[in-house]
Amino acid sequence: MKFYNLLIKYRLWIGIGLIGAGIYVNYVGSFWPAFPLYLVGVILVAGHFFFGPLRLIQEYMESGDMEGAQKVLNSIKFPGLLYKPIRSVYYTLKGNIAMMNQDFDSAEKMMKKGLDLGMPMKEAEGASMLQMGMLSMQKNDLKQAESYIRAAIRKGLPDKENEAAAYLQMCSIMMNKREFRASKEFFRKAKALKPTTPQIVDQIKQIEKYISRMPG
Repeated sequence: MKFYNLLIKYRLWIGIGLIGAGIYVNYVGSFWPAFPLYLVGVILVAGHFFFGPLRLIQEYMESGDMEGAQKVLNSIKFPGLLYKPIRSVYYTLKGNIAMMNQDFDSAEKMMKKGLDLGMPMKEAEGASMLQMGMLSMQKNDLKQAESYIRAAIRKGLPDKENEAAAYLQMCSIMMNKREFRASKEFFRKAKALKPTTPQIVDQIKQIEKYISRMPG
């Protein structure tokens, strides 16, 4: 695995080196002995621009090293050349990191680009829709937030934690609209999922204190 990650990290330079070696072999000998060097070199260079180094980000994200993940993303100089599904993931990751840095305008711009390109999985699209809804809530645009979060629920979300977060956001929106019966129903759905994320658990506890006193 480490070898593969190193290959991804340095494949552009390895590819250029192999092409250079091919040119030298071609010059001192002939084309056919140089052909394997040309072929592998071109594949590595094309792979760098077509697939990018996004696989390297997983390690940084899992360890919570956002600075490392940002460096990998910044190393992609020509995102327009990435294979379309990978380009979508690239923009989504850029949006996620911008959101963590509370740069909500950049986060919204990047995530919209990712959604417009189409996500490789419906669950990933749902998760992006949910994040867009949360961004809209940060901007106090509850109408847009509701539209995104309902779309996220319809598309499907990757796990019960995301589902619970979506239902709790809808619960808050319905409270704001004074649609108390709908608010209680979304709260019931969120609680039934038994989420374990501390932030979501705390939010459930806070809402539970007064939701039973609401009419409806």
